[in-house]
This record gives sequence, structure tokens and C-alpha cells, in this order.
Amino acid sequence: MKTKRLFIGIFTLVLMFMLAACSGNSTDKSSEKNSKMDHETMKMDDKNSSSDDKSMDMDHMDHSGSGEVPAGLKVAENPKYKAGDQAILKSDHMEGMNGSEATIVGAYDTIAYAVTYTPTTGGTTVKNHKWVIQEEIKDAGDKTLEPGTKVTLQADHMEGMNGATGTIDSAEKTTVYMVDYTPTTGGEKVTNHKWVTEDELTAK
Repeated sequence: MKTKRLFIGIFTLVLMFMLAACSGNSTDKSSEKNSKMDHETMKMDDKNSSSDDKSMDMDHMDHSGSGEVPAGLKVAENPKYKAGDQAILKSDHMEGMNGSEATIVGAYDTIAYAVTYTPTTGGTTVKNHKWVIQEEIKDAGDKTLEPGTKVTLQADHMEGMNGATGTIDSAEKTTVYMVDYTPTTGGEKVTNHKWVTEDELTAK
């Protein structure tokens, strides 16, 4: 009788140990699975965050313009490309611009500037923005502004640009063009984009 009780006791202990071990393995596997899922979720969040940041950057751009030009801007007398002509863009001011087919809306003789400025809406400084023209700079007069000159912008190509304080990076006396084009990346047609220079166009 004592032997039978001893056997039952040992069997019960062994069974308890086995159940505890199985439960531990199950918990470990569940924990590992949850950890893996959390890691994947974090990666997806990072990916979505990066995508959102890019979208926010693009949202600040005014892809299409009104077609209005600044007061005093002179129509080019003998431009290489005339209104209605088609050409290929060689600039990458915006995604999908380089290599796209453009239709010339207007051609104007002026001085084009690359500028660095801080948007009035706050945020990161925009470096070497191309292009702002002489007539879009407050009190610019008719003389070429030297690199390093502090200026106030009166252009609205991008959100936070109008009224922003900037610095001239470079200057180029040239013909600038307003153009319509469809991005190579797809999407809606961009109309009245300001500005591209003659060097940024090539014959179709």
C-alpha cells in the first residue's frame, strides 16, 4: 500500500514538472512572437513616418502658379523658346521634373538668383533655391545683387517664401521661362511653373 502511494506521489510530481515546462515554453514562444510583432510594427511605423515626412515636404510646394508675373518684368524680345514651343526640362527643382516635356507659357529677360532663406512659417532653412528673379526681391532695383547680399523675398513659389529673409547665393542674367509640364513620375499636370532658365531647357 505504501509502495503504491509512493509511486502515485512520484508520478504526480513528474507530471507537475512536465506541465510547468510546457507552460514555460509556451510563454517564451508567445513572448518571442509578440516581440517580433512589435519589432515589425515599429519598422512599419518608421516607414510610414518617413513617407509622411516626404509628403509634408511636397505639400509645402506650390506646384502650379497663377500665371501672373511681377510688375516690371520684361517679355523677352528674342527668346530661344517662344510661347507655345515645346522643350525638354533638364532641371530637378521638383520630383518628376527632370526629363519631362514642357510647353513654354512665357519668356522674360531678367536676373535669376539662387537664394537661401528661412520660411516665414518656420521649419528648416531652404538652401540654394532656384530661382527667384530680380522683380521678386524687395527694393532690388535694376543692378545685379552680389552673393552674400541679404534680401527680402516677394515670391510665392513655396509656402512661407513671401516675406522671408534670404541670402543671395548666385546670380545669372538670363532669359527665364514659365512652363507647363506633366511630371515623369505621373500625377497632375503642373501649370505656370516659375522659373526655369534657358540652360535648363533643351529642344525636343
